[in-house]
Amino acid sequence: MDIRNVEHEGEQAIQRQAREGGPGWGSPMFGPEIPHGFVPFIRDQRMLVIAGADDAGAVWSTVVDGPAGFAQAADERTVVIDALPAPGDPLREAFRTERDIGVLALQPQTRRRIRMNGVAGRDGNRLVVRTEQVLGNCPKYLQTRTVKQSVPGAAEPAVTGEELSEDQQRWIQGADTFFVASFSPGHGADSSHRGGMPGFVTVAGPRTIVWPDYAGNQFYMTLGNMHLNPATGLLFLDWENGHTLQLTGQGRIHWDPARVQKYPGALRVVEFDIAKVVQIDRASSLRWAFHAYSRVNPPARAEDQPTGPTASAHRQP
Repeated sequence: MDIRNVEHEGEQAIQRQAREGGPGWGSPMFGPEIPHGFVPFIRDQRMLVIAGADDAGAVWSTVVDGPAGFAQAADERTVVIDALPAPGDPLREAFRTERDIGVLALQPQTRRRIRMNGVAGRDGNRLVVRTEQVLGNCPKYLQTRTVKQSVPGAAEPAVTGEELSEDQQRWIQGADTFFVASFSPGHGADSSHRGGMPGFVTVAGPRTIVWPDYAGNQFYMTLGNMHLNPATGLLFLDWENGHTLQLTGQGRIHWDPARVQKYPGALRVVEFDIAKVVQIDRASSLRWAFHAYSRVNPPARAEDQPTGPTASAHRQP
């Protein structure tokens, strides 16, 4: 289905609830072609964050990476990614069958990002993406980091569970960044970023986390999908060591002012119930150095949350 020509009723429902936008807003306004100016940006990427659903309908977010040039715009609607998720990753084998994909190209060193949504299939050890929506995003809530080292081929076996361990809870509570995968039938998949000061994500229990939703671009591609289909995937990245923590489950959007006001700068709150956890140490080959938080990050909710510069201070190399 060509998702450009389908009004996204989920996005419009969120816009109405937020009293923003109007008829016709949302993802249908974005075209399928890759703007010429995006081509070198895609080629320069060292990392892409992808979103998709597995055969059971569970939604996952994951990362692929490589040297500059591992992703290339082959033509105005095709991106070839010369990489796959790590062994044991829920999406590693998913694209043997062509399916919806969301791709986020995010460059922490420049705080630039673009999103490319469409369909993808595997071609050997590559992913071939046919774009249906391409758009740029503002740099809000992006922390500045640079690649300091690449250590390829070292992924360890996946460790799975149905709830967060104490170590994983500390990891999330110290995070300044995570990624959200969403999907709704007929509208495709989307890969998005969430950022804030360490402590902006609250662990409410071993199977529940909560985060504030700050002011964004008013298109509501993530929340619109979640409104129609609560199945959601999250990715927390240990930037210093390359470890990944993937969660799949269901998200709920809360608008209650009494609840929202507990989070400085929040317009809404999202509560996420965990169905499955996958941790893969050294899943990513990249090791990043932290430089600075975004100047627009609101303060975190709790004064006693971690205040260090990375989401991985508790992790061992």
